[in-house]
Amino acid sequence: MIKNRLAKWVFGSTFVVTTLIPTVAFAAEAEAASGEWQSYVAKAFAAAFAIGVSALAAGYAMARIGSAGAGTLAERPEVATFVIVLQALAELIVLLGFVAAILIVNMPVTPA
Repeated sequence: MIKNRLAKWVFGSTFVVTTLIPTVAFAAEAEAASGEWQSYVAKAFAAAFAIGVSALAAGYAMARIGSAGAGTLAERPEVATFVIVLQALAELIVLLGFVAAILIVNMPVTPA
């Protein structure tokens, strides 16, 4: 899928950083608060997964819409507003992932 070695390293390191940094922060906060740090770590992984997947999906959608939109605008400049609206809809995917991540992080932890 990804042919460039640099792109693989960039995507891989981005995934690791967006997954590990919130997890370590939540684990440190949870251990200071109580002994049940596993639920905080699970919430951190879930939030990182929500924002990471939505960002990758939006980037893929924007790349496809942008390239098709550029070709369309070259032939029919009157559809510029429609192409801009399609780009904005792809950006909405990231915003929804961000909202989902905030909801996951702010979800109360029930003791087992």
